[in-house]
Amino acid sequence: MNSSAIRKQAISNIIPAIVVEIMMLIYNLADTFFIAQTHDPLQLAAVSLAAPVFLVLIAMGIIFMAGAMSFISRSLGAGQRERANNIASFCVWGSIITGSIMAVIFMFFIERILRAIGASPETFKMAYSYLSIVIASAPFVLFSMACGGIMRAEEHATGAMIGQIFGNMLNVVLDPIMILWFGWGITGAAIATSVSIVIGAMYYAGYFLFGRSTISIHVKHFKIKDGIAWGVLAIGIPSCLDLWLMSISQIIMNSLMSVYGDMAVAAAGVMMRIDQITGLFAMGAGQGIQPLLGFCVGAEDWEKYKAMLKFALNFTITLSLMMIAACYLFTNKIVAIFLTEPEAFSYAVKFLRIKLSSSILFAVFFIFINALQAMGNGRASLILSVCRQCVLYMPLLFIMNYFAGEYGIIWALPLAELLSLLQTVIIYGKIIFNPKILFEA
Repeated sequence: MNSSAIRKQAISNIIPAIVVEIMMLIYNLADTFFIAQTHDPLQLAAVSLAAPVFLVLIAMGIIFMAGAMSFISRSLGAGQRERANNIASFCVWGSIITGSIMAVIFMFFIERILRAIGASPETFKMAYSYLSIVIASAPFVLFSMACGGIMRAEEHATGAMIGQIFGNMLNVVLDPIMILWFGWGITGAAIATSVSIVIGAMYYAGYFLFGRSTISIHVKHFKIKDGIAWGVLAIGIPSCLDLWLMSISQIIMNSLMSVYGDMAVAAAGVMMRIDQITGLFAMGAGQGIQPLLGFCVGAEDWEKYKAMLKFALNFTITLSLMMIAACYLFTNKIVAIFLTEPEAFSYAVKFLRIKLSSSILFAVFFIFINALQAMGNGRASLILSVCRQCVLYMPLLFIMNYFAGEYGIIWALPLAELLSLLQTVIIYGKIIFNPKILFEA
């Protein structure tokens, strides 16, 4: 395959994945934005309190999505069609069962969960109303994510993108209707979210039921043994764990930053949100290229693998640098969209410029992590996920806070990303040049 064909194939997978990441960002902001229009800070606080619980659902869904993308693409590359069906069926039915169990557990312990995450007497009832409705959609959340991973694995990235856009845009349309027009407030936000999730899941179900997929998710193919479950979990769990650890590190950062005042905390939050935009290209490119790399691994086509990886790195670095440059040039204007209070604004501008210094490192890191997952190396993914957050970032937060205060807290992440990238490149190099450990889980 020549370079032009490789570029076309890579872009056809990467662009839809980037669009999905952008839509996820819009989706995450929709409830917050429209509830803010009610000018009721208690409802806004209640939605913020519920966010970590929903993040747990997303993290569990990533297990099946990431596992499907890596394992199925390698199986297809090796010509193992029946095994791909077994993996797909396991991911789909496993996601439905897991989501259903989670919904029951969350509903049973919802009051304890709300108290544990800090719901006050004023926000408890609102948060309860929101979560009790959204939690019921857990099986549909996990099902949709599993289906999206399967579709990407068979190189139907555009179909996966359409499903994501369809559900997300429906939520954006329903939010103002149910929150503002019907006057249902936070309950309306929960209904809009749940309806959009269920209808999005119906799109994915239709995709497989009406034969548009080359892979079967029929229950007759469901299989746990012969390495099916382990192969999915070995890749999915590190991805899930990484998301959970990111949440914990965010809590630690906010806790340390709170010593320097509410304005510093607000500025750090805005900094992270803006920096998330620069990471969209890396995350989309990584998820888009992973199934293509996995297919190459399964087919043992290492020349094409190297060409795909090289293109993904160049593509991601170029787009990330463009976005970083734009953020540097328009830092003040971008921050002003979120903050106007002078002290918070000043903090946010300085914080953002510090963090942008390492955004390109994250872009490269994420591509290599997806390359490791494409190889099926769950052990390396797990080690790197734990090391990045627990061994590097979390300790650096405390160390840098001690020596450099609030600005040290912000510098902790760039330092952690630099060390993580070095560690990732070393581990990747050892694996790629040692075939004996290539597929160790």
